[in-house]
Amino acid sequence: MSSSFAESQQPPGDHGPQLAELLLLASVFVIAACGLVYELAAGALASYLLGDSVLQFSTVIGVYLFAMGLGSWLSRFVERQLVGVFLQVELLVGVIGGLMPAALFVVHSLLPPGEGAAFRALLYALVLLVGALVGLEIPLVMRILKRHFSTRYGLKDLVSQVLTFDYLGALLVALAFPLVLVPQLGLVRTGIAFGLLNVAVAVWALWLFRADLRGRSSHVVACALSTALLLAALLGAEQLTTWSEDRFYGEHIVIKQSSPYQRIVVTEGRGGTRLFLNGNLQFHSRDEYRYHEALVQPAMAAHGAPKRVLVLGGGDGMAVREILKHPSVEQVTLVELDPLMTTLFRDTPKLAALNGHSLSSPKLRIVNADAFGWLEQQDAHFDVIVIDFPDPSNFALGKLYTASFYELVDQHLSAGGYAVVQTTSPLIARRSFWTVVTTLESVGLTTTPYHAHVPSFGEWGFVLASRRPFRPPTQFPPGLRFITPASLPALLDFPPDMARVPTDVNRLSNQVLVQEFEAEWGQVH
Repeated sequence: MSSSFAESQQPPGDHGPQLAELLLLASVFVIAACGLVYELAAGALASYLLGDSVLQFSTVIGVYLFAMGLGSWLSRFVERQLVGVFLQVELLVGVIGGLMPAALFVVHSLLPPGEGAAFRALLYALVLLVGALVGLEIPLVMRILKRHFSTRYGLKDLVSQVLTFDYLGALLVALAFPLVLVPQLGLVRTGIAFGLLNVAVAVWALWLFRADLRGRSSHVVACALSTALLLAALLGAEQLTTWSEDRFYGEHIVIKQSSPYQRIVVTEGRGGTRLFLNGNLQFHSRDEYRYHEALVQPAMAAHGAPKRVLVLGGGDGMAVREILKHPSVEQVTLVELDPLMTTLFRDTPKLAALNGHSLSSPKLRIVNADAFGWLEQQDAHFDVIVIDFPDPSNFALGKLYTASFYELVDQHLSAGGYAVVQTTSPLIARRSFWTVVTTLESVGLTTTPYHAHVPSFGEWGFVLASRRPFRPPTQFPPGLRFITPASLPALLDFPPDMARVPTDVNRLSNQVLVQEFEAEWGQVH
């Protein structure tokens, strides 16, 4: 009797059909969860290592889904020994998918600068391979269920049962990945842990169908080796991550934590302290004063005597430090999405020293919320609004640079108040910079663009916005290290290579700024 005929006629081992059925359907739940984890991990890694970009995440997901479709199509050519093939697929998915984040971290750390093409080739090759293997899984499970439980299932019921468990598994992971898994385990250990779950499914299949599975001893050995490999990787994950990140950042890492929103890394070297969010430099302690003085002081000094100040973003407290240099300030409200940022920069002595312990000031109120939603629910007005968001590298950030958002800012600005926006580089991302200016003007605000040289970033841009013309202040607080009344006019002058160009308004409906930003900064990487 052939193996395929035996599989189609005999129940699995000596277990009742209900137990086998339950475990197979549970395996669908696990398979869906694991498959989505590998997809999300690849997208997150591409974003971390190649730039926090909507392009990276979108292309990874697109390639992964294409590969799943390819795997589903290839499953039609599996005609014999369905359980044996399914078991092998689970082991391959578990090992390759589970180790994919670790492998990508290591390769990225070993490649010399400028070898982004080689890393991309490996990334998409692994995404294709894992996606194709994941695409094989569900068709094989459905065919195994159909063969062994043909008297219990019609085609309609079979598809309904399998897809229900598939979607439930995907839902669970979609929620757990950003909220629990990455913050608690990190990307490397999350991948390995779910690789072990895929191997567990293979072990279940080996146990359930042991009575009529060919080459059972070789499958046992393969399961044992896969488990041992992934357990060893899990034990060494922390050391591997530390080594990879040390090589990537090039300096000693003093803080590395993940939140539901981002990966926060703080390094320390001879030159000072640096903050990275998702692999992107946010400040260097040796020259951050140039950035933050340029961001805050012109608006504050132009107002004259601001009392109520709002800071959107800027969870490191550096902007608040500059604001508190003005004795007229009575209250500062800091709206920062990520509570881990404000906690680290308030409670870590070394980081709190950088911001002058500004986050512990009795004048400060910290609100951990989405700035867009928070503004919609408030009716307070502020003399100065400082907008210090990360660059618009994806749609989630891009919405904070739209006309809709700036309309909210305008509604909360006092009659004689000023808003100021950090606005990427007018030299490297010229169109992106002037798109922000155009968008601010579209809501009726008068703009004053300016720029400053920050060695860690190069030429960097800012935009003042108000309902009245900007008059350069004649006095700044004492003790500033960069900006003075005499130096301010040079910041307002734009040479020809940074001069204004025609741009469109950035709206929620088009997010042209994200596309401009990706196109311009993509040429740099």
